[in-house]
Amino acid sequence: MEKNPDRYIRVHPKFKLNGIHYSIASLRSLAYEFIKEGEPYEESVGAFLIDWLNDKSYVTVKTSGSTGSPKAIKIKKIHMFNSAKATAKHFKLPEKTTALLCLPADFIAGKMMLVRALVLGWHIDMAQPTSNPLDHVYRRYDFCAMTPFQLDNSLSRLHLLSKLIVGGGTISEALKKRLHGISTKVYETYGMTETVTHIAARRVNPKKQKEGLIPFKTLSNVSVSTDDRGCLVIKAPRVSSDPVITNDLVTLETYKKFIWLGRVDNVINSGGIKLYPEQIEQKLSSMIHVPFFVAGIPDDALGEKLVLFVEQEEAFAFAKAEYDLTDFEKYEIPKTIFSVSRFERTANGKLQRGQTVYKVLKA
Repeated sequence: MEKNPDRYIRVHPKFKLNGIHYSIASLRSLAYEFIKEGEPYEESVGAFLIDWLNDKSYVTVKTSGSTGSPKAIKIKKIHMFNSAKATAKHFKLPEKTTALLCLPADFIAGKMMLVRALVLGWHIDMAQPTSNPLDHVYRRYDFCAMTPFQLDNSLSRLHLLSKLIVGGGTISEALKKRLHGISTKVYETYGMTETVTHIAARRVNPKKQKEGLIPFKTLSNVSVSTDDRGCLVIKAPRVSSDPVITNDLVTLETYKKFIWLGRVDNVINSGGIKLYPEQIEQKLSSMIHVPFFVAGIPDDALGEKLVLFVEQEEAFAFAKAEYDLTDFEKYEIPKTIFSVSRFERTANGKLQRGQTVYKVLKA
């Protein structure tokens, strides 16, 4: 057992859930009520609260499965506590911060919204984690966390949020442009289950627009480096006992700042030219308004050729004459287009590139 477990499981005296103060005992009762009689999203909240308030020093959390099979890992409660403190410091979120939970508590992002409220003394309300969670919200909140898909569906009501963090996927260039001039401070985050959500963030709609890519800046007590592949290595001793070696290719600016390029396992080698799908997708995002991604498939001449996968029933026409391709290198223009009725996705909606490509090529 960890020393002084009460430090991690205590309920801050200022904590409120849906407008009501709770002690540990009354919160346990609420959790059982959620599990027994609640909606599915409330059941998940109840199950997590039971885990958080028990005597164990860890919580078992499922990874998303976006880059492999989902797995269950144990995360220490002290690391979750430390992550909550770092978030509060980085985004200036004191006790009595009003927060909205609109992510499912099955995964780490939703769990950590609850932990932040519990240990920091926030006033948190629950909303059903739908694609448009603000549709039935009629008050303002200081802080919220969403996926890019939720953000895209919430622009007309974003004024209800003062600060918003977005994770679980990249924010497209087209969506970033739509955020210009919006008063809400929107931050794209970088992190994973193993780092107890985000270890870095960047503002995507600053008042003064900057030229070029905006780097991610790490939270306090986090430093970064690269390995011999050029992939990010994270040292965050307050949330992970060991360094976390990622498969994310980055350009390192300092030990606290980096620019994300894409995943090493997605890199395409086409005729000796390395292509980064995520960077190409950013360029294409203003031109294609349905779900899509690019990937490499075997090619006799090039080794791999760049192809475009679009999620729609009818054939997709990429007429070069209709688009401004001045920002594209000639190797970055897809050679073939596949229209797919439905992409493969994980249980929480993340795209599974490899499985989708395999299914299409096998058909």
